[in-house]
Amino acid sequence: MEKSVASKVDPTVPIVIAAGGNGSRIGGFKHARLLAGQSLLDRAIDWANTHADRIAIAVRSVDQIAIAGIPLLTDEQVDIGPISALSSAFAFAATHNHPRVLVIGCDMPFLPDDLLLRLKEAIGESGCAMPVSAGKDHPMAAMWRVDRPVLKDYIANGGRSLWSFAEASGVVQVSWESEPEQDPFANINDETALTEARHRLKRRAR
Repeated sequence: MEKSVASKVDPTVPIVIAAGGNGSRIGGFKHARLLAGQSLLDRAIDWANTHADRIAIAVRSVDQIAIAGIPLLTDEQVDIGPISALSSAFAFAATHNHPRVLVIGCDMPFLPDDLLLRLKEAIGESGCAMPVSAGKDHPMAAMWRVDRPVLKDYIANGGRSLWSFAEASGVVQVSWESEPEQDPFANINDETALTEARHRLKRRAR
């Protein structure tokens, strides 16, 4: 059984959910795909609301997602990949005077309850605190120190890699241990991953 750690809403770190991808490998509209009767985006919103008192959703355009009560952050520059969500997240956090922001993908339904707390404790003066599990880095579940000018320069000079930006900003890696087939940072990129996630939830319910 997977264990859950009691969470506490943090008023100091907003969470931005990245939901602007095309999701072509899963047939499009990834954010709307259902897992146990709930869309991946709704699951991400529920998780975010459990951990932060200010959340937003990063999208390509406002007509991409129909949702009420949550700010939609549109890409300033199109077709540059996930780095656009980070740019939107930096702008959102800066508007509300938050020096850090946690960015998560809408396709990560098993994020650990201690994610925000552990990354906040680890980031220190670094530009990014990034989780690592099963030997993989997870830049789409990382906490970032908001520095809009540096990010704008990075993008203007052709930078697109989240990992490269994290490395240039100073990244601290935070390790999570997990049992086989229980990676808390597993993401849903295709139908196979979605089927595996459904099986995982069934095992959890036993």
